[in-house]
Amino acid sequence: MSGHGTPIPMTSTPCGALTGTAQVPGDKSISHRALILGAMCVGETTITGLLEGQDVLDTAQAMRDFGAEVTDHGSGRWSVRGVGVGGFAEPERVIDCGNSGTGVRLIMGAMATQPITATFSGDASLNGRPMARVTDPLALFGCQTVGRSAGRLPMTLVGARDPIPVRYTVPVPSAQVKSAVLLAGLNAPGETVVIEQEATRDHTERMLAGFGAEISVRDTDAGREITLTGQPELVPQHIDVPRDPSSAAFPVCAALIVPGSDVLVPNIGLNPTRAGLFTTLREMGADLTYENEREEGGEPVADLRARYSPDMKGIEVPPARAASMIDEYPVLSVVAANATGQTVMRGVKELRVKESDRIEAMASGLRANGVTVEDGPDWWIVTGLGAGKVPGGATCASHLDHRIAMSFLILGMAAQSPVHVDDGGPIATSFPIFEPLMTQLGADVQRD
Repeated sequence: MSGHGTPIPMTSTPCGALTGTAQVPGDKSISHRALILGAMCVGETTITGLLEGQDVLDTAQAMRDFGAEVTDHGSGRWSVRGVGVGGFAEPERVIDCGNSGTGVRLIMGAMATQPITATFSGDASLNGRPMARVTDPLALFGCQTVGRSAGRLPMTLVGARDPIPVRYTVPVPSAQVKSAVLLAGLNAPGETVVIEQEATRDHTERMLAGFGAEISVRDTDAGREITLTGQPELVPQHIDVPRDPSSAAFPVCAALIVPGSDVLVPNIGLNPTRAGLFTTLREMGADLTYENEREEGGEPVADLRARYSPDMKGIEVPPARAASMIDEYPVLSVVAANATGQTVMRGVKELRVKESDRIEAMASGLRANGVTVEDGPDWWIVTGLGAGKVPGGATCASHLDHRIAMSFLILGMAAQSPVHVDDGGPIATSFPIFEPLMTQLGADVQRD
């Protein structure tokens, strides 16, 4: 699959029980950060289990363009020979980040305090997403930007020649914005401070500490305060990337709604800033258990076992949980359609500015398949029909969004009639083995 090429229409047909083991890819968030921080070390960082989806491959190429030596050794084994903090070279070509909002925003942060100029672009979806939320705080360091109206890509950044440290309160819960500011702070003298009113995924803080940066986190009346001392010498590491909880969401949710299913999803990262979906599913009555719980590389990990759960009930998801499951609301809405009662999701305006307007995309597709959905600026409510009662039969637009495409294909596995997706190509950006993995479990997913 390609996230950038000719559309790939796909159909998911109601199937029998899903069984077996689902070896999902490595965590996308950690894969991006491992490549970027590896490029900012002096020496060689080795990485195993790297997600080899297009989003991460685009970040790997970007690090090469900035002067790092990035090598694919096969089977998910990579190495990065970095150029040190402040050592990025000026790229000779446009940095193409494809479909990845995480990639472009983190890379912008990493280069914003270096005395170089770079132009960033992406696919049609990425070029329509707001970048001002990142470029505004980067301007405080002294970085200058020139882009399209409304702060959209393509955009040129002129890095600060004499960066200054900043103190910045993140206005909306966003790990991407927080991470961009912290990465910019690496090459600024003194202390850069980021305050977030709601905790978001903390992979950047954990990995910065692992690479030898001086970073501290404390809770204050204003929120979670992260302090980074700039201009460290980062120490190369070996990173064993845990498997992606956002990818695990798809086989887990499929198993919960397809009769007779029993699926094991091993080695899933359960960082508390990422595991909100699994907590929510269990509150709905899902038969979802954690096995072999352990810690690897400073991150909690477990094997997930998901079994068919026909008696799930809709719940009100706590708004404070949104940041820990923001990418999983689309597939949660599919589970909600197969539960009974209303699932209420509030405090989720961030979904409006993802790869697509995910609330609108899912609401439209679910309605077309016979499900009642209400929605507003930062909330939506799915009224479940009960197990096996979703009519299906519609064609849904993916809007160049991998998670929308996969969510509707999961819907088709438990609907009464097949569900069609206009373009499954974007799935390759995060889950390139989705189709064969789900087929191996027993799903019937076909390219049209």
